[in-house]
Amino acid sequence: MRLSTVILPIHRWTEGRKVWRRAEELGFHTAYTYDHLSWRSFRDQPWFGAVPTLTAAACTTERLRLGTLVTSPNFRHPVTLAKELLTVDDISGGRLTVGIGVGGTGFDATAMGQEEWTARERADRFDEFLPLLDKLLTQDSTTEKGDYYSAVEARNIPGCVQQPRVPFYVAATGPRGLKLAAEHGHGWVSYGDPRGPADVPVEQAPAVIEAQLGKLRTACEAQGRDYASLRKVLLQGSTAEQPLKSLDAFVDYAGSYQALGIDEIVIHWPVPDSIFANDLTVFEKIATEGLAQLG
Repeated sequence: MRLSTVILPIHRWTEGRKVWRRAEELGFHTAYTYDHLSWRSFRDQPWFGAVPTLTAAACTTERLRLGTLVTSPNFRHPVTLAKELLTVDDISGGRLTVGIGVGGTGFDATAMGQEEWTARERADRFDEFLPLLDKLLTQDSTTEKGDYYSAVEARNIPGCVQQPRVPFYVAATGPRGLKLAAEHGHGWVSYGDPRGPADVPVEQAPAVIEAQLGKLRTACEAQGRDYASLRKVLLQGSTAEQPLKSLDAFVDYAGSYQALGIDEIVIHWPVPDSIFANDLTVFEKIATEGLAQLG
């Protein structure tokens, strides 16, 4: 079991660097940040770009893995994204993980003036976006014509530090996304029931993840992929569960999901006066002692 964190890109860097350094000091496996233009209740508050934030974090840490959770086609194009990811991977010395998903509704979906895509349109775009990004990051030159995304002799030299490319952790619960996870993913990510994770009774939340894992296993079998070769990542914070209230609560929470096959849990760095307003002292105790108590 690994324990990672999400650090929202809300801090001016004079303060932000302290948070990222502290994440490394606490021993987190990875520190992710959200790749959004703005997000929910933080829309009218400070919010910085994910890629520059990760670049700065790469320069202020030495061992901590860094990642997006998650990048999507809502405002990204594979050609420009590939160049940025290759660069962060180089600057970090091969410490980048790319959490990536289909995207959703909300601010990112319309900020560039487009109409909000339907669920099917998002899935159609992701079907092109992810395979093209894979090619761009593994080939010196890529030319491909798609319905939504194209590349014309797009160069990515010298390639990623991590070979054959940076790892993709694919956020997916539907059949098309799970197929892409089986084909291209190093890992798979869930935050609960996408139809409304907070509405699921606490005692039923593990069953939701168990069912999703079953579908992931089926998708892997259909693609001839070893199910065990994918990391299974659970992003905490969207359900009604409250594992950050105490060390014991976290140990119970993590143990129940470890038993299902989850091998990385991601918890949100506390943000006062927000939905992530957890006690920093408890959070740090969980970071340093939580996994050791799982047995």
